[in-house]
Amino acid sequence: MVVRAAVLPAVGSPLEITGIELPEPGPGEVRVRLAAAGVCHSDLSLSDGTMRVPVPAVLGHEGAGTVLAVGPGVTHVAPGDEVVLNWAPSCGSCHHCAIGEVWLCVDALAGVGRVYAATEDGTPLHPGLNVAAFAEETVVPARCVLPVPDGVPLTDAALLGCAVLTGYGAVHHSARVREGESVVVVGVGGVGLAALQAARIAGAGPIVAVDVSPEKEALAKAAGATDFVVASDATAREVRGFTGGRGADVAVECVGRAATIRTAWDSTRRGGRTTVVGIGGKDQQVTFNALEIFHWGRTLSGCVYGNCDPARDLPVLADHVRAGRLDLGLLVTDRIGLADIPAAFDAMLAGKGGRALVVF
Repeated sequence: MVVRAAVLPAVGSPLEITGIELPEPGPGEVRVRLAAAGVCHSDLSLSDGTMRVPVPAVLGHEGAGTVLAVGPGVTHVAPGDEVVLNWAPSCGSCHHCAIGEVWLCVDALAGVGRVYAATEDGTPLHPGLNVAAFAEETVVPARCVLPVPDGVPLTDAALLGCAVLTGYGAVHHSARVREGESVVVVGVGGVGLAALQAARIAGAGPIVAVDVSPEKEALAKAAGATDFVVASDATAREVRGFTGGRGADVAVECVGRAATIRTAWDSTRRGGRTTVVGIGGKDQQVTFNALEIFHWGRTLSGCVYGNCDPARDLPVLADHVRAGRLDLGLLVTDRIGLADIPAAFDAMLAGKGGRALVVF
């Protein structure tokens, strides 16, 4: 069956909106009709080679839809079920899974090397980050789908698959923000907006948002920021001005550049915690001198997928959505069609907006 998809023909090439041949699900597989997919900066990192996956590939890893068919052996979902795509499914048996660190599962991305579809001329296609959500339909391993929690609209549920889990988890699981602690979030894209809301839910304050674009101030404050700083060489000093001269108890970096990681570190108080969420390239070298590491006593940590277990955390996030504490709509700057994804990539490169949502 032919469906339309956004295909990355080669690293660094523009996406091509074209038809692809999608097979019926085999053993342990599920076919999903996409309702929506979020355009995430990680997809841009795949297209430019910052993160390497086999190509040609169909990108898109943040999505939700309806199950059309299941292959032999699939029992936890059935045709007609609404599901969220899980781009980093845990195997349940490796060392990390055994000790509860499912977000570090060694086999989470094993599926990116498989051939799951083909172009109309027969060229094999790989699923970028497992799920190939930039398509009208996709076929994924059964462990890549989770039921949509009750009370969450299907199109909005797409955002739960990456941005919200990552931003919420960075605050609650990685940084472990406590009530009354001050937080600075560097980068007000989709993940940053989720992190701001998570900090508000945690009872943090003050909550300072930092971004290069002054136009994002209103959006940041709607998400929970009490203060907003336009990024500059003086950012750390301005953050200290909002936090009693000490710096923030917690800094969450959502950009993935050496300069912004350094800014987050410098904005953190002595003894505070800096969590890096953004995915940077190997060329982004961050330097610290030995004396400052000793003197400041700060903790610097990476954060993969918000240190989340999607099966555990999706119901928690749904509770926040139903109670009105978490507004998924704030993350969406534009609702677009499949053909508009290349333009959305350009907008991300320009640092504009929160998150484009592809609605099928």
